[in-house]
Amino acid sequence: MTEPAAELAAVALGGALGGVLRVWLSGLVVLRLGLAPHWGTLAVNISGAGLIGVAAGLMPGAGLPWLLFATGLLGSYTTVSTFALQTLALHDDATTAQALGNVVLSVAGCLGAAALGFMVAGMP
Repeated sequence: MTEPAAELAAVALGGALGGVLRVWLSGLVVLRLGLAPHWGTLAVNISGAGLIGVAAGLMPGAGLPWLLFATGLLGSYTTVSTFALQTLALHDDATTAQALGNVVLSVAGCLGAAALGFMVAGMP
């Protein structure tokens, strides 16, 4: 059992790194590919889902590595709140079909990436 202060520090450190990585990758996708912001969020969330699948296969459960990487870094890196806001904006600014497409791509992409990550880690 680890100390609560060490657990909080692991989550805080991972969270700080994850937030920076999210802004960087999302911005890179939008800037380099000339896409709307929701595509950057989609790339971040799908890659994060894949990584958490790998993490679940390699370090199931608990401990400081899980708190640092899965809870802290990936918890901060991926973003449901931005996805929700951008989906509502797509509905308001574009069409209902585009908003629904964003939902379907996000959910299917994240579930598929997590499953693939789990398999890559050698889990059934």
